[in-house]
Order: sequence, then C-alpha cells, then structure tokens
Amino acid sequence: MSHSELINLTIAEARDKLARREFFARELVEAHIAAMDATRPLNAYVTETAEKAMEAAKRSDDRRDHIREIGGSCASMEGIPIAIKDMFCTEGVPSTACSKILKGFVPAYESTVSANLLRHGSIMLGKVSNDEFAMGSSNTTSAFGAVKNPWKRADDAADLVPGGSSGGSAVAVASRAAMCATGTDTGGSIRQPAAFCGIAGLKPTYGRCSRWGIVAFASSLDQAGPMARTARDCAIMLEAMAGFDPKDSTSVDKPVPNFEAALTGEVKGLKIGVPKEYRAPGMTSEIEALWEQGIAWLKDAGAEIVEVSLPHTKYALPAYYIIAPAEASSNLARYDGLRYGQRVSGANLTEMYENSRGEGFGPEVKRRILMGTYVLSAGYYDAYYRQAQKVRRLVSNDFSEAFQKCDALLTPTTPTPAFAIGENADDPLAMYLNDVLTVTVNLAGLPGMSVPAGLDQKGLPLGLQIVGRAWDEETVLRIGDVIEQQSGFNSLPAGLAKL
Repeated sequence: MSHSELINLTIAEARDKLARREFFARELVEAHIAAMDATRPLNAYVTETAEKAMEAAKRSDDRRDHIREIGGSCASMEGIPIAIKDMFCTEGVPSTACSKILKGFVPAYESTVSANLLRHGSIMLGKVSNDEFAMGSSNTTSAFGAVKNPWKRADDAADLVPGGSSGGSAVAVASRAAMCATGTDTGGSIRQPAAFCGIAGLKPTYGRCSRWGIVAFASSLDQAGPMARTARDCAIMLEAMAGFDPKDSTSVDKPVPNFEAALTGEVKGLKIGVPKEYRAPGMTSEIEALWEQGIAWLKDAGAEIVEVSLPHTKYALPAYYIIAPAEASSNLARYDGLRYGQRVSGANLTEMYENSRGEGFGPEVKRRILMGTYVLSAGYYDAYYRQAQKVRRLVSNDFSEAFQKCDALLTPTTPTPAFAIGENADDPLAMYLNDVLTVTVNLAGLPGMSVPAGLDQKGLPLGLQIVGRAWDEETVLRIGDVIEQQSGFNSLPAGLAKL
C-alpha cells in the first residue's frame, strides 16, 4: 500500500490488515514518519523519536511472526503508531509539559497510561505539543510556539488555533501524522481540540485512567483520554489505556470493559437528554443547527429525546476557574529550579527561586498561579474556594437528577468553530469562555466525548458532545459511533495537500 493509503487507515482497519499481513508495522510507521516530516510546519511535535519508532516496529513485526507461529493473538494495538502528549512522562524521552521550567527534564520512568499503551503493542512516534502545563484553550501558550490547525477558513488564509490544551495531539491525528494520540482533559482539553480539528476525543470518568506519571495541573479534574479519528478507534485505545493503578490514589479499581464491543450501531430505546441551559451566549447559529440535526439523527435511529435541566450550568465556568487555578497553584509550587528542569542563578536562595520561576513560567501559567494563590489565601478561602466547591457539588447533583430521566446527554462541544491564532490573545475571559460547554463534565467527574458531525459555511469542522453516567463510557461511545454513521463525516483539511 502507498504511504497515502496507510496514513488514512483507522486503527481498526490497520489492526485487521496487519493481522492479515497486507503490510508490516515498519511500513505503517515509515508512512507516518513521512507524514510527520510533511506536516512539520504545523508544529505539532516537540520531540520526534523516529529512530526508536522504527526499531519498535521491527520488534512488533517479529512478535507478530512469533505469535503467528505459536497460534496466539496479538495485543490490541500491536504495531499502531501513536503520539504522546508532552504532559506524559516517557522514559528516556524529554517530558517538559511544554514549559521552559522543565527544559532538559528526561524522566527515568514511564507514565502508567503510556506504559499501558506500549504494553498493548503501540509504537510512539514522539511527543506532541500542548499549552504550557495544559493551561489554555488554544495551544498558543506552549514554550515551543503555537500549534497550527490543519484546517483553514474558506475565505481567508489565516492560521487557526487547534484548540487546547491537547492541540498537538489533535493536529497530529487530523493531519495524519499519527493514528491516535493521548490527551489530558481538565476542563475540555480533549474535547475542544477534537471539535476544532474534526476528530473524536473522549474524556473518561475520573479515575478510569491512571494519572501517575502525568504532570499535574488540577489534580481533582485532570483525566487522560484517547484522541483518534473515530469513536471505534477511541474505544480500542481507551481499553488499552485504562485500568486500576495502585500508584495513583485516585485510580478506581473497576474492571475495564471491551469498549469496542459496545459499538453495536444501535441506540433504539435509549433516552437522550437535551439540556436547555446549554444554549450558551455567543453560540453560532450553525452550531445550534448542528445540535438540532444531531437530535434528529438520534431520534431517527430510534432514541427518545427528552428535555432536561442543569440549572447550575451558568455557575460552572466561574467555579472551574477558581478550583483549577487553586489546585495549579499548589501543584506548581514544586517547580523551584532545585531538583529538576531549568535553574536560573541568583544572589541568594530566594532570588534563585524568583529567577527560576519568573523565567521558567509563561504568562498564562503565572496568571493562574496568582489567581489560585489568591483564592486560597487567608481571608479569601471561604469567600471563593469553598463557595466554588459548593457549586461543584450542585453541578454534580444536576447531572444526577438529569440521569434519572435519560441515559446520556447531547450538547454542542464548543460555542464556536476554531478561531484565528491571536484572535483572543488579549482577552483571557474570551479564551476561558471556549470551555463553557465542557467544564461541567470535569467538575462532575463524568465521561464526555466529542465527535465530528459537520462543517460550517467556511468549511471548518464542528463537534457534538455526548455526556454519560459515571463509568458508562460504553453508552457514550455507542452514541458517538451512531452520530458518526448518521453524519457521514469524512472531510479532510484542504491544507494537507499543500504541506
């Protein structure tokens, strides 16, 4: 098969063709390394490990030959080339969270999620960019520079943001420079870039995937998840990523289902909730129309549509932007220039701390540390942080009540399509509003998924979000798969041919 044919395969297709020996893992990896080279102007990768990937591909082919001889079956992602977000620690490979303060940090250990993926046979092509310490909705705060969305508006040539913080992951998948990628989602950082780049992305239930070895942003909100081209690929990847981890105190000891088996193509009999509060200010008419179309698709497929209310939704975003910076302020206190990463000398210890943190952290990270320290300070803890935690409980209760009437919720993923790089750079509040439809899911610890469902009038992808009950990723994936079938979304970024 040609390189072009190989890089356009889904994980499911490549897995089956590798099993039939229609091509070898080394050919699949070679094709994706060529795509990495061709898409380098997009700035998705911050560290490329092509040589290691080719060595791993050879070992993969050897394993497959051996298993064929003894009559066994291969691991679920044997030979599949993947990208790893720079928030994940990878043994022997730089892991910087895209921050200057971690420049030169090379872990001596592997994060549990990436170790699980490697154990299931996947092959790492390299580390991909994210907003610094995963703080952002545009992937423009990375110390390695802005990542560019492969999609362009039909009426201008402006470079668009890929969304954040997992923008590098989304771009690598959308531009065919990886078959799939890991992401982390604290307030929408998997789902929003998935929507902006026309791919699928799933934030699992909090505790489904281990956080051990992932650089912490907000510990009660962060969750790793898969980013791929289809719901089926996300299901395959999630099963490889998930599982109980005794090294992570927030990991939950629950069996990992066969998520792919849940994709029956049927939603008949399911009740799909439509929350009336999700008609957010600033939402484009095209996204509202797509939402109505998604409702119609599920209704036609046999699902029952019910209106539900999530009355505390309007308080979720302010609560999130108190809780997340507060936890970030605590987590980032460990980066002092002493133990690892960048150290900037000073006349004394205090000045060394100040210089290292002042030069090591970017503006957005500093802004959130300051916000978080303020809301945790004496005199303000009760007024801000404690109140935000109360709102968080109310948001969670809203979902619990809604799920007494329905099996899952359907909403838009974002209020707008991708915007131009620099468009909201001087207005942090405008940037934060990109998360208005996604943060509730993190506050409640629920699974949520974005699937591509259409294009706007300027040719940009739009996503629909499915939210499920805790630990019910199977239903979320099943609905996502049906929406994909109904929408027939198969559009590709026009700019790919020019790279």
